Amino acid sequence: MSIKFYTSKTSIGIATYIALEESGLPYERIELDFAQQQQTSPEYLKLNPKARVPALVIDQGIITETPAILTYIAQLAPDSSLALPTDPFEYAQIQAFNSYLCSTVHVAHAHKMRGSRWTDDEAAQKAMTADVPKTLSACFELIEKEMLKGQWVHGDDFSISDPYLYRIASWMEADGVDPQKYPKVLAHRNAMADRDSVKKVEITYQS
Repeated sequence: MSIKFYTSKTSIGIATYIALEESGLPYERIELDFAQQQQTSPEYLKLNPKARVPALVIDQGIITETPAILTYIAQLAPDSSLALPTDPFEYAQIQAFNSYLCSTVHVAHAHKMRGSRWTDDEAAQKAMTADVPKTLSACFELIEKEMLKGQWVHGDDFSISDPYLYRIASWMEADGVDPQKYPKVLAHRNAMADRDSVKKVEITYQS
């Protein structure tokens, strides 16, 4: 099994990076420099025409989109901390949470600096950026009150939702969201920071 993992240190790809470390699977990490627009290079666009990260290149083909990548990694490592539940309802809860992060929370974050994806109107882009603290605060309010079930996202057991939430929650301050208003989210972020997988990722990007 060959896994090539394309990412960048400023991206949501860190969630996948943490998951790969949790899985114990062998992989090769390939960093793209967004400042140099490497995600839009002809070489990378052949792999991922979406010009986004993360992407996994495996023997069978290419996997994109964080929820799909995290699920795939967990399926390859059923004896790891990422083991998926066998109960269909519990698995659906993981999928629902990760889909919310992907379709709503991450998109709200992207409005801060990538409004051009949705409109060419500069005034509208500025309005989207200005609304980011409000829209993301609403997202974290919902996560805090309705979605976090315990020490980890879904209760006592670690899952693929945890590195995903950790990465998005790491943007709170920069997005104008006060983490002190969301003690459960903050406690989760602190618990994640204590894991060996997260420490390794953080050390990698600090060196």
